[in-house]
Amino acid sequence: MDNKLRRKLDHITDVLWAGGVTNPVTYIEQISYLIFLKLLDEEENQRELRARLGADGGNAKPLFPAQSERYRWSKWRFKSGNELRDFIRDEVFPYMASLAKDEPEVADYFRDAVLEIVDPNVLKEVVDEIDGFEFTKLGPDVKGDIFEYMLTHLGSSSLNGQFRTPRQIRAFMVEMADPDIGDTLFDPACGTAGFLIDAVDFLLAKYSDHVSEYPIYGEDWLEKKGKTLAELKAEMPRLQTYRKGAGEKIPDWNVLESSVYGTDVSRQMVRIAMMNLVLHGIRHAKLKRANALSDMGGLNEDDLRRKYKVILANPPFAGQLPKDSIRSDLPTNSKKSELLFLSLMMQHLAPGGRCAVVVPEGLLFGSTGAQVELRKRLVEDFDLLAVVSLPAGVFKPYAGVKTAVLVFRKPLSDKAKRLDKVWFYEIRNDGFDPDRIAGGGRVETPDKNDIPSLLEAWKAYKTNSFASVPGVEAGTLLEAGSDEPSSWWLTTERLAEGGYHLGAGQWKPRIAEAPSDEDPLELVSEVLIDYKKIVTGLEKLKAELAE
Repeated sequence: MDNKLRRKLDHITDVLWAGGVTNPVTYIEQISYLIFLKLLDEEENQRELRARLGADGGNAKPLFPAQSERYRWSKWRFKSGNELRDFIRDEVFPYMASLAKDEPEVADYFRDAVLEIVDPNVLKEVVDEIDGFEFTKLGPDVKGDIFEYMLTHLGSSSLNGQFRTPRQIRAFMVEMADPDIGDTLFDPACGTAGFLIDAVDFLLAKYSDHVSEYPIYGEDWLEKKGKTLAELKAEMPRLQTYRKGAGEKIPDWNVLESSVYGTDVSRQMVRIAMMNLVLHGIRHAKLKRANALSDMGGLNEDDLRRKYKVILANPPFAGQLPKDSIRSDLPTNSKKSELLFLSLMMQHLAPGGRCAVVVPEGLLFGSTGAQVELRKRLVEDFDLLAVVSLPAGVFKPYAGVKTAVLVFRKPLSDKAKRLDKVWFYEIRNDGFDPDRIAGGGRVETPDKNDIPSLLEAWKAYKTNSFASVPGVEAGTLLEAGSDEPSSWWLTTERLAEGGYHLGAGQWKPRIAEAPSDEDPLELVSEVLIDYKKIVTGLEKLKAELAE
């Protein structure tokens, strides 16, 4: 994304902030409405062109039949003042919400939509700025970057224990889950769709002949450095990167679009997620406003029965559900949301499916019956491929909770050969300073990042079909002077004996203390001298007290 686009977005932000739209979620939601209306107008131009070329129905069917032309962006964008505000609020939004039969995605997007830009002059300025974008001419990468740039105003925070997962964490989780074309993708607490977007980008790169590589800090960071990526990687061997491609080798785009699923309890978040996916080229993702944990949360029978090949999530850690609201089919009797979400993913994972999920570290070693039982099911009924311990500062400045990532898969059948070891990996540094905060986020430390080493070890582990586990056995006493281990493994038998305790620190190998090179005779002599001084002092004190 070039500086010109960035300046336009910054100007829109400044105008809305000055106009009283200061809640970041509301700000993004309002811009999303307007961008969607502009996108629909551009889509209508494409449909008109296809119709003139002889196409009929389907993607040539008009979104705005003759009597509805006036609701198109290009027909009302010249309005101003109260007329513009009232027309969008009272006519355009209701019309879009009425398209349930012909355009259900559009109707669902505008259901209950409210225009909260009340100042008509502010609205006019924002409309004029967005009108300057020609989204059809922008590639999906640029459109996606536009929305990601807007999402930076959310920081890493959200509501009810949710945190926008940092990109460096999402990237390695997606790579470890390794989605492929035909895999159904699901995030039960999708927020802004960060995991789903990263999974799609991962697939596009996998199915591209020409792949570009970028630092995890973004293209702008690379530009500011004034060096090539190759030069920076030579200087910073631990620099984490991600890959982007056009996906020109994807056999069927419809298969990809139809495989993306997500739920969230917030309609605002679902709208933002939908727009994020649309701008990344995924127009027909199956997103739903619903509480995935509840029998009364908006899920239908198909939703409750559906299985997914890849589940990626950082669900809310806070809160409890009333017992009567919790889905009866979940394999736990807990009311805590972190246990309920983990049990939900276990329930919905298809045979052969993979899941990567962020969990609070307390879930790994808690001693309540529900916690132990769920960990037992995870180890005994699934292949627990990895427990990745994350640094305490991952979600700073918004939360300091210590977390970990669980990566597991469901066996193809009850008779399938099972893994008998669990791999632990400790990330001590994730490419950002754990304590320094600047500009609302943590300061980059590209030379301190354990994630590339994690992925290198994971790749070797996966290549040998998880037969040879990296690292040393848990509890090993390493020789004095050894480097601090970053990975180790434990047999499922020992894990069961230890109460299914999955805390990485519990099993971390220790390093023996180096023997002292001082002469023992000298040490004893020094102790005796000190002892004699103490005795002399006590005798002197005794004599003084006796006088």
